Amino acid sequence: MILEGWGRYPRLVSEVFDCRTSADAAEAVAKRHGVIARGNGRSYGDAALGDVATLICRGIGRMKRFDPQTLLLTVEAGVMLSDILDAFIPRGYFPPVVPGTKFVTVGGMIASDVHGKNHHRDGGFGAHVASFKLIMGDGEVLNCSRNENVDLFFATIGGMGLTGVITEASFYMKPIETGWINQKTIVADDLEEALAALQAADESSYSVAWIDCLARGASLGRSLIFVGEHAKREQVVAHKAERELFPSPTRPRLSLPMDLPAWALNRTSVSAFNGAYFRAGVRKSGAPSLVHWNPYFFPLDGIHQWNRLYGRSGFLQHQCVVPDTNALAVLGEILQRFAASGKGSFLAVLKKLGPGTGLLSFPMAGYTLALDLPVTEDVFPLLEEIDKVVVDAGGRLYLAKDARQSRLTFEAGYPQLAAFRDIRRATGGDAHFASRLATRLGI
Repeated sequence: MILEGWGRYPRLVSEVFDCRTSADAAEAVAKRHGVIARGNGRSYGDAALGDVATLICRGIGRMKRFDPQTLLLTVEAGVMLSDILDAFIPRGYFPPVVPGTKFVTVGGMIASDVHGKNHHRDGGFGAHVASFKLIMGDGEVLNCSRNENVDLFFATIGGMGLTGVITEASFYMKPIETGWINQKTIVADDLEEALAALQAADESSYSVAWIDCLARGASLGRSLIFVGEHAKREQVVAHKAERELFPSPTRPRLSLPMDLPAWALNRTSVSAFNGAYFRAGVRKSGAPSLVHWNPYFFPLDGIHQWNRLYGRSGFLQHQCVVPDTNALAVLGEILQRFAASGKGSFLAVLKKLGPGTGLLSFPMAGYTLALDLPVTEDVFPLLEEIDKVVVDAGGRLYLAKDARQSRLTFEAGYPQLAAFRDIRRATGGDAHFASRLATRLGI
């Protein structure tokens, strides 16, 4: 079968096993070498494309138990984040960390150690995982936690599925009083102001900046910073009816039934969109407002199959993180290079991060910048130039979004790679589990 990630690049042929139970997954692992588990296919590049075979694990998707005293939720790894949100927000609970889409599985969230708008304060998803079950290459199922198989536990968090197949996980939820976010929009006229605003929001639960990546000169890095908190009951009751404390999930309002032509996203169209979006944000800035949880955390989920915006050739997301000590200069150079190239992205996101959890976790104390770019021949040399800027600054690229970085770039960015490889060899993972990403980068 031909498989692809969310970026639709690359497209590769893989043998496919549809796993409905953990026993199905164990049997498939035992029969093949070079396998990788795949959840909902929302990693952008080749991380969930098996080198030989791909295990589709969405079917291992039952919720098992929840303890309201300890807040510990146990689910099978194929459970979707969207289903957890639908089931638990009306009951007054929210996941500890959510990424930019709710259409991901719990297994994928652990394997990618996903981060959200609260990483600067609460860490990544892996920081809130208590334990998980892992199928090894010989079919044995191990319990992994901070007290049991500890090395394997921290290698699996952020390990991109290369240590085994996660079949079940327990993690801590958090209580909320309403399903609304009390959001404040802050306008930053340039990159320095944007970084200062994110730094000032350090004590806020959630913060994220949208950047106009085509702005140049004195406006380089002009941004809208969205700071949010889970709204208290009294804040909502003051503006809305009591029955609206937990609003229903919103469904996608728009859908792209076909791929847009390659010429649709160009400097002119992206610049026009960015300008209009920035002006709209300026009008909404100032006093806080109540925002439904769904568009605050998952704005692009409101457009079904939004990846078709980039045409049939697909797109690349370049997401890097650089240390905070030199972030202004480094991010400024990156934005200048993108602006000069004319390859603007209408989705350019800046967040403040804290330390990572796993051996190959992406976050470090600093700032992460993510930009989406259509796949064209000339985008690859541009991104190689940007990679060098990132590596020279002591940064790295996010494996869950990657489809093209070099082995040298990868090895320079992940200082605990040797320890990860040692654990893979010691547990037999290197002989059984391999994605196209792992082969490409020599993991």
